[in-house]
Amino acid sequence: MTGIRVTHVGGPTALLEIGGWRILTDPTFDPPGRRYAFGWGTSSRKLAGPAVAAEALGPIDAVLLTHDHHGDNLDDAGRALLPSAGTVLTTASGASRLGGNAQGVEPWSSTRLERPGLPTIEITATPCRHGPPLSGPIVGDVVGFALRWAGQRDGVLWISGDTVLYGGVREVADRLRVSVALLHLGGVRFPVTGPVRYTMTARRAVALCRLVRPRTVIPVHYEGWKHFQEPRRTIEREFTSAPADVRGSIRWLPIGTPTTLDV
Repeated sequence: MTGIRVTHVGGPTALLEIGGWRILTDPTFDPPGRRYAFGWGTSSRKLAGPAVAAEALGPIDAVLLTHDHHGDNLDDAGRALLPSAGTVLTTASGASRLGGNAQGVEPWSSTRLERPGLPTIEITATPCRHGPPLSGPIVGDVVGFALRWAGQRDGVLWISGDTVLYGGVREVADRLRVSVALLHLGGVRFPVTGPVRYTMTARRAVALCRLVRPRTVIPVHYEGWKHFQEPRRTIEREFTSAPADVRGSIRWLPIGTPTTLDV
């Protein structure tokens, strides 16, 4: 099995269909218009709703939740969906807040999704830093995920999570062979904190891809919110001037439309 199906729902939210498994990332299903507080005087307004309603998704076997404490990664409608999912993997601190079916993971720890008749998926947590050095106590814990299963051709499916480029993320290049990368971009910043970035910029994403060398790069977390500062045109411009192998790796998924990928 090498083919999977990915539906980019919007923002960071994607449905991954892998050999019968149905896995959802960072559920965000609230309608647009509301302003959300992110703490320490920061806030943002949601500009676009999901391309697929939560009730139209069908059953969800697992949720990969990079963090639970920001509304652009888990909103009210997304939170309401969690109890119906078989498993929720998230940060250890997030699992303690969520309770129920939430399971905490630490960077470079691994867990498995197992069910008779379905391929076993090994999920390894990867490091994230959601802002500048020493920002952890303010912005909170975040985690990424690398998915491995039998039959993969070129390497793991990696979900970066909300992170800047730093040493922990660079470890992915040393530890993992990546086939498909869902990169959380957007170059997030807020007026109250000036030029400081809280997610990866397009320029940093190109630098990361030169290290990790994924065959396919899928941008997520770049549209639908006011605090996302780098839209698609900015990301395209940076990748257009990148080396040929990086330039050719980027793939934009039509939002709301299932797309089949080789992994």
